[in-house]
This record gives sequence, structure tokens and C-alpha cells, in this order.
Amino acid sequence: MIKIINIGMNHETAPVELRECLASEQDSVLRTLGAIRNIDCIKEGLFISTCNRVEALITSDNSEEAKKCMISAMSMIGNIPEDDFSSNLYTYEDMDAVLHIFRVASSLDSLITGEPQILGQIKEAYAEATREKTAGVILNRLMHRAFHVAKRVRTETFICESAVSVSYAAVELAKKIFYELKGKKVLLVGAGEMAELAARHLKTHGAESIVVANRTFDKAVRVAELIEAKPVSFEEIESQLYEVDIIITSTASKEYVITYEQVKKSIRKRRNRPLFFIDIGVPRNVQPEINSLSNIYVYDVDDLKGIIRMNMDRRQQEGIKAERIVREEAVKFEKWVKTLAVVPTIISLKNKSESIIQAELKKSNGALSEMTSEQKEAVITLTTSIAEKIINDPILYLKGKVDRPTLDLYLDMTRKLFNLDQDN
Repeated sequence: MIKIINIGMNHETAPVELRECLASEQDSVLRTLGAIRNIDCIKEGLFISTCNRVEALITSDNSEEAKKCMISAMSMIGNIPEDDFSSNLYTYEDMDAVLHIFRVASSLDSLITGEPQILGQIKEAYAEATREKTAGVILNRLMHRAFHVAKRVRTETFICESAVSVSYAAVELAKKIFYELKGKKVLLVGAGEMAELAARHLKTHGAESIVVANRTFDKAVRVAELIEAKPVSFEEIESQLYEVDIIITSTASKEYVITYEQVKKSIRKRRNRPLFFIDIGVPRNVQPEINSLSNIYVYDVDDLKGIIRMNMDRRQQEGIKAERIVREEAVKFEKWVKTLAVVPTIISLKNKSESIIQAELKKSNGALSEMTSEQKEAVITLTTSIAEKIINDPILYLKGKVDRPTLDLYLDMTRKLFNLDQDN
């Protein structure tokens, strides 16, 4: 009986220095697939290699031998002794393996639940296995079902929609204030990584342009080049208050970089246009009193983290729905796997039926030769239809017994009744 096996390590079971041994080499996936192809007890396989997980998904009719061979292959490819990483591995078999890969594809097993990158990484791993011809009937079906499950989770839950990073939370807030970001201008003050990432996300979501200001102008130029922005001097910040719609601050300054008086002075020239501050600086860069001004909105890093916490709670609730979808689809896949046991007998039935038809038509060749081609075709159609109807009930009966522990008995009886093993 063919078994589905998943064996690997992730961010929860192994430190990064261990995971990167198997993921650091650019050709590690190809080398692993090559090893899988050369292991006789492994029928099919694919290899997922990301910064947060390294795992092999394989099928075998000898699971214990396949697991030993797969761990040995990992040891060779990562150039690390088996004893150094075997305790960090998890192993799933059959429906546990199916549930696991469905959860991974749906981002329920990720460092950040709901992050979308993992699905693309799995699709690439499957595409590589397809190109290397290590994926067959079972993995083809399994991976397409995994993609289907991930799509259901994405469309039927909100697990991917709530921001769970500071940069995305900033974008989410900006959308609430401006409805859409198309045409909006952004001022980035400082060069913090989170602020830079938030600016990139704002531009991705439609912001028209970004201006970068830094106390060191050379650094403003370097950051501006990285994010396709325009550099300005630190002294130009006040004049930028009249022009921009969103300001992101991330400096190490111990004093406020933008003050209440500066912003109040800009309101008339702004003609009451909303101004949105995202203050990621610690200590804060934007004077909190600015928030009291009309049409001015100030959010600091604690506000953003509060939104993230709420969104994480929401994702956990949506995760319950997603887990239900995963279990439902796993049950469907399990039923398909069980039908594989009856496939050889069904094929034998159909082959036996076809051989009887051909033998009887050959015997009747003399009588058929006197018929027109249309009459011959009608006879062949009739005999084929009768034969198909005779074996249809046994086929449906066998398919209906795939969940029964006595399936082997039904298969054996069918093969004997129809004399399917007469050549053995």
C-alpha cells in the first residue's frame, strides 16, 4: 500500500543555522530531487526549501526505508551528520501528511499566519518536481488539491486581510483615512527599516510619489535611490508639510522633529486637506498635541502595535474557519486515495470485457463481412454497450466499498468471479 510521507523541519522545530544548511545552496532543491529519483523505495517526491522550512513530501510502499533514505539524503546534501538534526525533524504519514501540506499551503503553519508568500514557494517546489519528473499521480493530485484548499481559505475567510506587521498596519490606517492612496504624496523622515518598508508599501498601493529627508543628506540620497524617491534636506521638512499627504517618521532624535506650531502654521496653506502621520520613532518624533488639530491624524508605534494585536486575534478566529476547510478537503482527498486500491481491479474488468468483445467479433468476422460499414458499426456499438453495462454494477459496488475494512475481500471475490487472474 502506497503511503504519503512528509518529513522536514521548520521555524518551530529547528534554529535558522540548521535550516540554512539544507536551504543555503542554490541547487539544493535540484540535488534533493536528483537524490529522490535515485532512491528505489521512493516512488514520487518534491522538496520545499524556504528560510522558514525545509521538508520533503514523498510517497513509498516502504515508509520506514523511505524515511531512512530521505534523512540520509538530507544529511548528504546539507553536509551535516544525521545525529545533528534528526531530533529536529517532524514526520507525518498518510492523512496527517495531507493535513500538514494543506495547512502549509493555506499559511496556517507559517511564522505569521496568513502570510501569502508560502503558497508561491510551494507552487515553485511542485513546478520543479514536475520538471524533474519526480511528481506522479498521487503528488499531482495532492498538490492541486492543496492549491484548491489555499484558494478556499483565501476567499472564504479573512485570514490574509488583516495587517500583522507595522508597515502593513500603516498602509491599512492610511486607506481608512484617505479611502484610496492613488495620487497621495509621502514624506519619509529618517531611514528606519520599518519606515522605509511602510513607504514602499504605500507606493505599491497607489501613492504617487515619495520624498526622503534625513539629517545626513547623503543618506537621504541613498535611501531615495533605493525606493525611487526624491531626496530633500532636513531643513525643507517644514515646507514639505504644505505639499504631502502622509508623513512617516523614523529618527533617533531625542527631540520632536515635527512640532505642533509647524503643523498648525501649514493648515491654512493646506486648505484643510487631511494630513496623516505615522510616527515609528522611539522616542516619538511627532509632537502628540498635533493630533488635536482639525483633519490631522497622528499614530505612533504603540497605536500600530495595538492594531496588529487586534488583527492577530482576528486571524486566529479566521484560522478556526480555515482549519475546518482544511479538514473537510483532507477527508475528500482520503476518499480519493482509497479509490486507488480498486483501480487495478476496475482496469482488469474493463480489459477483460474488451478482450471478450474483440474475441467474439473475430469469431463473427464471416457474418460481419457481409454487412455494410454502418451495420458493422452498429453491431460493435451494441456489443460494447452491453459489456459496459454488465461490468458497471460491479465497478460501482467496489467504489462504494472503499471505506470498508473488508475491501480486500470484495476485491479478491471480484477477481475470482470474473476470473481476472487467469494468466497467473
